[in-house]
Amino acid sequence: MPRPPTTSFTVHIAQARRTVEVPAGTTVLTAALDAGIPYPFGCQSGNCGACKSRLLHGEVAMRAHSDFALTDDERARGLFLACRALPRSDSDVAWLEEDDFIFHSRRRLDCRVAAVDRATHDIMRIRLEIASGGPFAFSAGQFASVTFEDCPPRDYSIANMPGDPILEFHVRLTPGGATSAHVSDRLKAGDPVRVEGPFGSSYLRESHRGPIVVVAGGSGMAPMKSVVERALQKALPQPIHFYFGVRAVRDLYLHEHFARLAAMHENLSFIPVVREAAPAGMRSGLVHDAIGQDFDTFDGCKAYLAGPPAMVEAAARLFEQRGMRRLDIHADAFYTAAEMARTGRRTGAEM
Repeated sequence: MPRPPTTSFTVHIAQARRTVEVPAGTTVLTAALDAGIPYPFGCQSGNCGACKSRLLHGEVAMRAHSDFALTDDERARGLFLACRALPRSDSDVAWLEEDDFIFHSRRRLDCRVAAVDRATHDIMRIRLEIASGGPFAFSAGQFASVTFEDCPPRDYSIANMPGDPILEFHVRLTPGGATSAHVSDRLKAGDPVRVEGPFGSSYLRESHRGPIVVVAGGSGMAPMKSVVERALQKALPQPIHFYFGVRAVRDLYLHEHFARLAAMHENLSFIPVVREAAPAGMRSGLVHDAIGQDFDTFDGCKAYLAGPPAMVEAAARLFEQRGMRRLDIHADAFYTAAEMARTGRRTGAEM
């Protein structure tokens, strides 16, 4: 009789010292998380590289992923993304180690809207009070799943610093977006909001002492606000170069706040870059071009990036070309809900 097809494989995870059963069609990451293993991950869609792992034995097939998250050369050297990997045999794997990997317990919070205001013509700033489910521990740069009343859950980066009693999120209005339309037109103080998290690996590495380059585009300001303010709160001594790229002057926000912080802290420089019709005295053009004009090398630097995918990918390529290790690039590319539906992605946070 013919042998029945295999419906699952076993995968041994080195750091956890555990073996999990992975059903056909299930990724290594999903099986590990379902088994309660704190496997490092971020976007779960093959875009960030947070779950990059080494195949020690066996075979896996890879679903579609970005070249930024995993290059052909890395695949040839036996690396894979756990969130996109489907076992094709019993296997042994190990996630890539990082000295300051941090794991926070996931929380489900019941919150109330404390305030909602318009940061720009198309970005709303939301502040939430935690009513129950706390305390909420996270690292600067992480994101959470946020559910407004009668809306589907959406991922948004956390804009406040760890330890703040009020949670802050920045929501960009998108054409046809049900959630962003609700936030813009109907959300009001006192409304209930559910928050779950934290998620993501693009958080501030507080033990690093080399120069820091921070790049935000649009509502990517939210996580980078948390990163920069936390670095200053912790009195990190190294230079912090914060670039904020926008299309037009009307897209700028919090720039006066960070200009004041830069005046107060000698190690912080804040550089707004306006793509179209920049006013006198302000940098113009694409933000990654401005960075390239200021730096010949990024050896020893760490970078934190958040915003539109094209901006994130262009800046990341520049960093690598000029000496930054891929391990030191912590990126969170924002996709809209419509883009995720078209591509099947689930990303770190929304624009």
